[in-house]
Amino acid sequence: MTNNKLLIQRVGLVGVTNLLLGLSTIILLPILTKNISIADYGIWAQISVTISILPGITMLGLPFTMTRFIPSAQTREEIQEMFYSILVIISISSGLACSLIYLFSKSIALTLFDGNITIVEIVSLIAFIECLNITLNSYFRATQQIKKYSVFTFMQTVLYLFFVIIFVLAGKGILGATIGLLIRSLILFLIMAYFVFNDIGIKLPKFTNLKELASYGIPTIPINFSRWIVESSDRYVIAMFLGTTAVGYYTPGYSLGNIIYMLIAPISFILPSTLSKYYDEKNITEIKKILDNSLKYFLAIGIPSVFGLSLLSKPILSILSTQEIASNGYLITPFTAVSALFFGIISIFNQVLLLEKKTKITGKVVSLCAALNFGLNFLLIPYIGIIGAAITTLLAYAVNLMFIIYYSSKYLKLKNNLPLMIKSIISSLIMSLIIIDANPNGLSHLILLIATCTVVYFLILFLLGGVDKEEIVFFKEFVKH
Repeated sequence: MTNNKLLIQRVGLVGVTNLLLGLSTIILLPILTKNISIADYGIWAQISVTISILPGITMLGLPFTMTRFIPSAQTREEIQEMFYSILVIISISSGLACSLIYLFSKSIALTLFDGNITIVEIVSLIAFIECLNITLNSYFRATQQIKKYSVFTFMQTVLYLFFVIIFVLAGKGILGATIGLLIRSLILFLIMAYFVFNDIGIKLPKFTNLKELASYGIPTIPINFSRWIVESSDRYVIAMFLGTTAVGYYTPGYSLGNIIYMLIAPISFILPSTLSKYYDEKNITEIKKILDNSLKYFLAIGIPSVFGLSLLSKPILSILSTQEIASNGYLITPFTAVSALFFGIISIFNQVLLLEKKTKITGKVVSLCAALNFGLNFLLIPYIGIIGAAITTLLAYAVNLMFIIYYSSKYLKLKNNLPLMIKSIISSLIMSLIIIDANPNGLSHLILLIATCTVVYFLILFLLGGVDKEEIVFFKEFVKH
């Protein structure tokens, strides 16, 4: 099998598992919004936001470092040394941070969690275990054991849905849902730890490569923190000014638009370790080919997704949540959908800077965008409400996109995809006419409409020359494997 086919199959495998993971938010939406109050659903959103920020800071960028250096390791001993050095450091740093969250749980709860101290205490434990889980999962990513990674991701999603749904339907409310999340994390940790230890054994690290690993990973901390500010801090600001009920209105529309992130997630997952190998071999031609194709395929799928999600936001939210949430939050989706599209493009161009070890450039750009986003949130949210948060997120990603394209082009220029973008937009506009005319009512009508629009879009794109016959043949061969 060619390298290109192997890459696409891995992307496809990861894509399916990430699709399930991403859809878990949508699957839980009707369960939660129809069984707990909107304010409690806002607290649930705060739980997700909090768990997402702690690993980005406390893990010191080391899991990502693992994916950069382990693929080049020559011996089992080298892999052991790198992995266990990273695991020990992360255990200490995340343990300290989560202990502080526990100690100050009362203050945090009063500010962000509607006074629910118990929830914050449980979240501090979940966050610590999740840091360890991310480290273990990064091992499979770094060693390119994609099937195992996909299985664990699938298990993570299934266990997440199972325990949260069981506790909520049993009438345990937001506390039960949080306990379900804790049980999921514990089970996943035990299973992944068994496989990692069975794979490379257990060894006390000497921390011989710590300086090199830290010098690559630590500069990503401001990147991760700044990215979290852009992606998630708006929920904190909304809670501070408008309360958790407003967070409950905002989050479903945001989650719906963020579905586009699932399209780039598998590509972002596979590219670092794959491109690092080619970069070490000085195979720049293959790197450019992979990045060009990744960008092309993402644009071809991402652009129509923006149009579809934006126009269908209100009926989808009405079906999945409540009329109250749909009426208050459907306008959030178009802004977050475009933001997610920009983020996907950024992720691909940013691979160039990562290969060149120019993480400082990325850090400065993301920090600038985070400052812009955070400042505008405090300026706009008190006056125009949750729509202000969506606007600032879009502006931050737009600025980020311009800078990343500019800096990455200094090291490697990717193919001009403007003709494809124009053809995709034209196809999407024609598809949109069908959506506007249909005015879907009910789940079955909505599914049929989405299927019809998908076929119409790709047919028009093909007729416009956006997808050629050679690519269709290649896709068929890929599916057969």
